[in-house]
Amino acid sequence: MTTSQTREAREARDDAENTARNVANDVASTTRDVANDVADKASAVAAKLPEAAATTRSAVEEATRRMEAGSDEALAVGASLSIGLAIGLLLGGANRLLVVLALIPATAMSFTLLDRHSGGRLSSSTSTTRRGG
Repeated sequence: MTTSQTREAREARDDAENTARNVANDVASTTRDVANDVADKASAVAAKLPEAAATTRSAVEEATRRMEAGSDEALAVGASLSIGLAIGLLLGGANRLLVVLALIPATAMSFTLLDRHSGGRLSSSTSTTRRGG
């Protein structure tokens, strides 16, 4: 091997090393940028969680109040429709999570009906026993 070939081989090796370093630096820089973006978005979401929880709580309380104020017939129809929707989703091949989510209103309405027909023993069993006994 001549000195010019050796020099060309060294230059090629040095070029390859420099290219590898540049690529590694670019990957590291991109990874840092992505990690910073994810951290910023996560902190923004975390800041909004208390507000979202309060809104959800008020919505659930309003739904509970309306179910308790509704008639037995309305609750029975609502539970039946919700169960029908869940069965339709299941037979249609929908994701199981959607089927479970469709059953949540049916469960709530059914428990409200059951509570009414059991004389309120489900929600206030301790107060009923104390008054009766």
